[in-house]
Amino acid sequence: MSDLTAAAAARVVAAEAAGITLSAEVRSALLAGRPVVALESTIICHGMPYPQNLRAAEGVEDIIRKEGAVPATIAIIDGQPCIGLTTSQLQQLARDGHAAVKTARRDMALVVSRGLTGATTVSATMLLAHKVGISVFVTGGIGGVHRGGESTMDISSDLTELGRTPVAVVCAGVKSVLDIPRTLEYLETQGVTVVVYGSKDFPAFFTTTSGCPAPATLSDPASCAALIDANHRLQLNSGMVIAVPVPAQQAAKAAQVEAATQQALREADVQAIKGAQITPFVLKRIKELTGGASLAANIALVKNNARVGAQIARALAQRRTTSVSRL
Repeated sequence: MSDLTAAAAARVVAAEAAGITLSAEVRSALLAGRPVVALESTIICHGMPYPQNLRAAEGVEDIIRKEGAVPATIAIIDGQPCIGLTTSQLQQLARDGHAAVKTARRDMALVVSRGLTGATTVSATMLLAHKVGISVFVTGGIGGVHRGGESTMDISSDLTELGRTPVAVVCAGVKSVLDIPRTLEYLETQGVTVVVYGSKDFPAFFTTTSGCPAPATLSDPASCAALIDANHRLQLNSGMVIAVPVPAQQAAKAAQVEAATQQALREADVQAIKGAQITPFVLKRIKELTGGASLAANIALVKNNARVGAQIARALAQRRTTSVSRL
C-alpha cells in the first residue's frame, strides 16, 4: 500500500468513525486515488426552483462522470452527513427545496443533533470534503461581503472557510448580488489564492466580468492542478478560488441583471429580509425580473464549472499518481 493510499484510507476511516456516510462510489474512488469532485446542495434546495434544480443537479453529475471523475454531492440527510447521494436522496432534496435547512459550518451540529435535513453551503461542503480528502469542489458562485457590508458586517462564512480549509473551489466568481471588490479584498486578507481561468477579468457570476482585474490567470487544468498541489505541499491550510467565467454566449445581460439586483435588494430591505434568507430571496426575484434569463445563465455556468472542475480533478489525480510512481 502506497503512502497516498494509506493516507486516503485513514481519512475515510476517521470520517466514518465521526458519523459521515460515504456512497460506495465515492468511497471506492477515494481509496483508489481516482478523481472526485465535491458538489454542494444549497444550490439545489435554495438556488433553483423544482424541477429545474433536479435536472441541473443530475446534469452536473453526468458531466463530471463523462469527464472521468466521480461526483460527490454533499448534504445532511435526516441528521446524517452524506458525501455522495443516491438518486432517491437527490430527488428528495430537490423536492424539499427550502424545507431543507440552509447549513453553513455554524449550523452543522444543530442540524445533525436534531436529525434534520440540511443543504450544505460552500463552508459546510468544504469542511466535509476536506475531512475525506476531496481537493476540488464545484459550485455556482461563492458568498462574500454583502452590499453595505461595511456597516452591517454581513459577510459570508464562505470567506472564513476559504481562509482555513485547503480545498479548491471552482466557481463563476462571487455571486453578483454581493460586493465583489470588497469580497476580493477580504479574500486577500484571509490569505486565499484567487485565480481566474482563461481570462484577465474576474467574473461576476451571471456575467463574464465584474470590472475587477484577475489577481492571476491560469489557462488549463494542469496549471490549476499544479496550484492545488503546491498549496498542499506548502501546507498553507487555506483554500483557493478558481473563478471560471460563464461562457459569453450563455451569459445574462449585465445591465439587466444589475437593475434587477438593485430592485430585489430594495424589496428585501422593505420586507426586512436578512441573514441567510437574503441571497435566496434576491436570486429568486432576479430570476423573475429577468424573465428567467438569470436562471438560464446560472444553469449554464454550473455545468461549465463542472466540466472544468472535473478536468482539474483528473489532472490533479494524475499528477499525484505520477509523483508517487517516481518515489
